[in-house]
Amino acid sequence: MHRTFDVVIVGGGIAGLTAALYLARGGKRVAVLESQQRMGGRAITNQKEGVRFNLGSHALYEGDARRVFQELGLNPDLFRKVDEFKPFGIWKEQVHLFPASMSFLLKSSMLTISEKVMFAGLLMRILKMDVEAIPRISLRAWMEQNVRSPMLRHMLYVMARGGTYVQAPDLQEAGPLFRQMQRSIAGVYYVKRGWGALIEHLCEEAQRLGVALLTGRKVTAVGHEDGCVRHILCADGETIEAAYVILATPPGIARNLVPNSDATSLKTWDEQAIPVTAACLDIGLRRLPVPDRQFVYGIDQPIMMVNASRIHGLDMSDDGDVQVFQMIKFQNQDGDAGEDRRQLEAALDLIHPGWKREVVTEQYLPRMTVVHDFMHLKRKQNLGPAVPEIKGLYVAGDWATHGEYLVNGAAASAKRAAEHILAQ
Repeated sequence: MHRTFDVVIVGGGIAGLTAALYLARGGKRVAVLESQQRMGGRAITNQKEGVRFNLGSHALYEGDARRVFQELGLNPDLFRKVDEFKPFGIWKEQVHLFPASMSFLLKSSMLTISEKVMFAGLLMRILKMDVEAIPRISLRAWMEQNVRSPMLRHMLYVMARGGTYVQAPDLQEAGPLFRQMQRSIAGVYYVKRGWGALIEHLCEEAQRLGVALLTGRKVTAVGHEDGCVRHILCADGETIEAAYVILATPPGIARNLVPNSDATSLKTWDEQAIPVTAACLDIGLRRLPVPDRQFVYGIDQPIMMVNASRIHGLDMSDDGDVQVFQMIKFQNQDGDAGEDRRQLEAALDLIHPGWKREVVTEQYLPRMTVVHDFMHLKRKQNLGPAVPEIKGLYVAGDWATHGEYLVNGAAASAKRAAEHILAQ
């Protein structure tokens, strides 16, 4: 079988679908090839015994992705802004009110009066900070230079994890991190019915614009010659001709798909990538044993817990009374899946005693990829959108970030690639 498109996008996650919408709106004939049997990548929502589970915890902060989805005309009713909630923190096996906002800062027993004043000042400083003026230093180095109180450092590390899902203070670059913290403080949104609903909406819009959404298509190579993209080869023998290709895949896969890629920037981009993973335990509960403990940070342990039914809406289950409680353990490079689960369950014992009697169903992902790369000090260069050595070849995805985090990185990189192609 032999077909021709203007642009072929490899990877049907948020980055691939977002790029497809921009390109189709710009008049291009576009195909999106996804190796799995459904579009979505890590943004799919699984259903188990009538309960909907995302692939780990997701959040949409103010910033690039929100602007992109607005530009693309996605239904605003799909997104739900989270109202202020009562946050708790675990510190030395005790549960405390966490000072995530000014109102809770005054009520928290974790800080002295002088620390509360300093913490309020730090939050205001971060909100007004010119992040471009911050030198290229790690989060830990910035903390040691600017925050004297050990307890306030703990608090800021918690907020940094919560806003970026990254646990790497010695590697994480301070400037992009604080930009993300500004966005997370400005507002956080969730997708009604889970992130799979966003994928459904993106696919519906893509099909309306004439995008070919091809699932179960395993791409084996990006054919190129004389420094230009020529075609895509699939495992079933299909050849698809295209002048432009966007690789919305992880960096290692992108590198492997391109013959002689070690002579291109793909080699550097793959080698500099540091993936971030988390252990994710989601449990459907008939009820929360302690109803007001909806959102919990680990302060002296790298965990976070949230009632997904509270933020995504009660339609996370067919039975609206089931509460989907999400827990994540932010991992380093040598995490232990069994130990991570034990740590999450021990924290849940503390937050919601007796929870095991309320379990309906569960999903455990022992090592879920959060992002395939982030802004860290070992990065040699920002990448893309174009692969400079091969005309017509582009990359997109959370790892193709120019400072954005999480879905912001996926959406922003997709827009960069699409606009670069449309400008040719």
